[in-house]
Amino acid sequence: MGLLEGKTALVTGGSTGIGLASAVRLAAEGAHVFITGRRKAELEAALDVIGSSATAVTGDISNLADLDRLYEEIRSRGQGLDVLFANASIAALGPLGEITEEHFDTIFGINVRGTLFTVQKALPLLNDGATIILNGSTSVDSGDEAFGVYAATKAATRSFSRTWANELKGRGIRVNTVTPGPILTPALVGLTPDPEQFKQRLATAVPLGRLGRPEEIAAAVAFLASEQSSFITGSSLYVDGGLNQI
Repeated sequence: MGLLEGKTALVTGGSTGIGLASAVRLAAEGAHVFITGRRKAELEAALDVIGSSATAVTGDISNLADLDRLYEEIRSRGQGLDVLFANASIAALGPLGEITEEHFDTIFGINVRGTLFTVQKALPLLNDGATIILNGSTSVDSGDEAFGVYAATKAATRSFSRTWANELKGRGIRVNTVTPGPILTPALVGLTPDPEQFKQRLATAVPLGRLGRPEEIAAAVAFLASEQSSFITGSSLYVDGGLNQI
């Protein structure tokens, strides 16, 4: 028996990186996992990796009609929702003097607005005792150059988890943030035109001397999703190789 045997889970942004690794892990722990993302081909490829205990629904979390369609798919299965990993987010570099309206609106639209409505629209489906996990970032604490807008969205996410944990405690629903350090994902590699130098710089700053693996974040997500974390809510679980701890 896995940690999530018979449970139903949703992972947004579940076709690649941390989202895909988390979907694989939750399915391995016994959950039926719904994944969503904007690119149909990547979602279909992800299903081959996750296996038969997964369902893919194409959609954009910043589009409320897409969220409604996603939750209708989950509702039609008739078992509600036990785990929600609001993972979908985007990152882009932007020094203060170069930030545009489009840069701001796009990142806040997905990372903040999209996360808020992902959780809000899930409320009628969430079973009592369910768990919600939001995807954070060590950028909230580090003040890295050119990450200002992205870090601000993750600060909002962290604030959401505290407030929602308080609001949903009456239903026994726990809300936590998983806070990754630099993780080797396609999104991280795509941030700069010189990914090798960027990865090396990030790894040098990590006390453990390397970038994290998506599977290491997935392990933390499975922990927060399960009864093993039954006395944890409103918290931020850092999985950062010591980056913001030492």
